Amino acid sequence: MSVITPLQALPIEELRQRSSTKWRRYPAEVLPLFVAETDFPMADSITRVLARAVQLGDTGYTPPDPGIRDAYAGFARRRFGWTVDPSRIRTTCDVMMGVVELLRKVTQPGDRVIVTPPVYPPFYECIPEAGAVVERVPLIENESGWHLDLPGIEAALAGGARAVLLCNPHNPTGTVHSRETLAALADLAAGFGATVISDEIHAPLVHPGILFTPFLDASPAAARIGYTVASASKAYNLAGLKCALMITASDDTARVVRSLPDEVEWRTGLFGALAAVAAFAEESDPWLDALRATLDDNRRLLAELLAEHIPGARYRVPDAGFLAWVDLSTLGWGDNPAVKILRDAKVALHLGPLFGEEGKGHVRINFGCSPAVLREAVERIGALVRT
Repeated sequence: MSVITPLQALPIEELRQRSSTKWRRYPAEVLPLFVAETDFPMADSITRVLARAVQLGDTGYTPPDPGIRDAYAGFARRRFGWTVDPSRIRTTCDVMMGVVELLRKVTQPGDRVIVTPPVYPPFYECIPEAGAVVERVPLIENESGWHLDLPGIEAALAGGARAVLLCNPHNPTGTVHSRETLAALADLAAGFGATVISDEIHAPLVHPGILFTPFLDASPAAARIGYTVASASKAYNLAGLKCALMITASDDTARVVRSLPDEVEWRTGLFGALAAVAAFAEESDPWLDALRATLDDNRRLLAELLAEHIPGARYRVPDAGFLAWVDLSTLGWGDNPAVKILRDAKVALHLGPLFGEEGKGHVRINFGCSPAVLREAVERIGALVRT
């Protein structure tokens, strides 16, 4: 078995030359560990394809099939053991736009859509944008981790909820739901004639020893009533290039996606499509494996740093991704401790309450950075504990 060399983050002096939100929202003395951008060099295969496009002036409209359907099907087969029919994939601008368009098709104005907080803040915005109403069924935490509250979801469906907006892997907890859990969710939804839309944007970043199950592959019922929305943007740091995939696994759901207006697909960015094709190609797998090795190291390093410098912090090492959900409520820094941390430690973290009521006293930390930056950030916060 070959040894995987972890990916090295770029020097912070170079990162500060970037013009993205992570590096422009706050002044230079602030360490930015908030928004879900990572600090690593782009995969060579993606750099080459984008550089060639710029050289050619290839900046026009996205073609009907830029190759992303076949590229993603190959990626899903290699990485997840999942067989995807390329003809059942359409693209759009980004994952949340795909979610909104699907919700408009599968719900009526005023219908309730279940979310499982603490959860990605745009979930609370995209559901009303589609004309529906948010229904909260919080995750349950116990000694073994975070879990869907299946009885709570059943009660909400029995009460008339028409869809579940699932986050798998879950943001911010990093939870990867088991095949059994997903199959049970699918059975519940099917039994009440409801739909599940699964945001699987963090799926490429599942950590070693964790088995990821795509929702549509969880069971025949999941394939029949589910939709998956995915993108290369989180794993390969391509959020600014605008390309997401809407994936189905049955004739009925495929017809729904095909019925979306052509403009939904026209919103796909050409650079996003070109970059995604390169990202999902087998050539990029070694880069992805190197990134996963780095994130695996960092998620464990963060546990050590918190224990050393902020012993009151409560953190469960995530199953996937580069985001850490940390409970700081014992420190007495109020419902939104990220405010004090930004002001006094000059470290920007994501605001816990934005993820729902369950986020009070919490912060989300982006550990997709160098160990040195992660260490300095935690040390700065730890200094507040000692004062």
